[in-house]
Amino acid sequence: MTAEDEALTGGMANAGAVFRRGELVERPAPRNARALHAYLLALKQHGFGAAPTPVGLTADGHEQLTFIPGDVALPPFPDWAMTNPALASVGNLLRRLHETSATVAVDTRAEWPSELADPEGGTMLCHNDVCPENVVFRDGRAAALIDFDLAAPGRALWDIAMTARYWVPMLDPESAAALHPPGLDAAARLRILADCYGLSAGDRIELPGVIEQATEVCRAFVARRVADGDLVYLQALAERGGWERWDRMQTWLVDHRKAFTAALLD
Repeated sequence: MTAEDEALTGGMANAGAVFRRGELVERPAPRNARALHAYLLALKQHGFGAAPTPVGLTADGHEQLTFIPGDVALPPFPDWAMTNPALASVGNLLRRLHETSATVAVDTRAEWPSELADPEGGTMLCHNDVCPENVVFRDGRAAALIDFDLAAPGRALWDIAMTARYWVPMLDPESAAALHPPGLDAAARLRILADCYGLSAGDRIELPGVIEQATEVCRAFVARRVADGDLVYLQALAERGGWERWDRMQTWLVDHRKAFTAALLD
């Protein structure tokens, strides 16, 4: 690391290992970096310029991508990132990604990560981790998506459900209060995300159940990391209420399923 390097914060997977070097970002390369880079280049070629452009791979196992200027919300999330217009812009950006991604053929030979992937699979590559730390804002609007490391084939609805978990957020009030501004109306914000994405009536009926499914997958993801002794996840689990928080969150989702469905359809 040189004096000109800038360490970039945010995220848990590559904490302390992502650096900005001028107009480039250098970070540990995922195992499927070549296939992922081909996908990102294809997105750009098909008109989606709101993602990093791959530049290359280094001999020491890092990838280089273009740096995207803007603001990224880090926990505890600031008020500006959780406004309704900010949420609407995330829905718009996700729809643009999916429309372009649907035109890009999935490399079936690549080893796409399964950790947060749609259990039902799909023919389109989904981001799977559209959390606040992975969305770049400009002037209060979502302008770009970063960190496609967990991208994998799946349904668009799965990606929407994962995004809703982070941005609505689909958390019980006690859990939401730990990292989000007070007073967020989950049902109303879920409707905003669906409206600004342009979600169909059929998908609106399914969305609450898919969010529950996505929450189960996320819990299993954390459980595997904890079982492997990952100190970052062990600390986060302890600081955020342990498994009781996950139990409370999942019970809350089931208890409010009808209310969420009504909000989406009314």
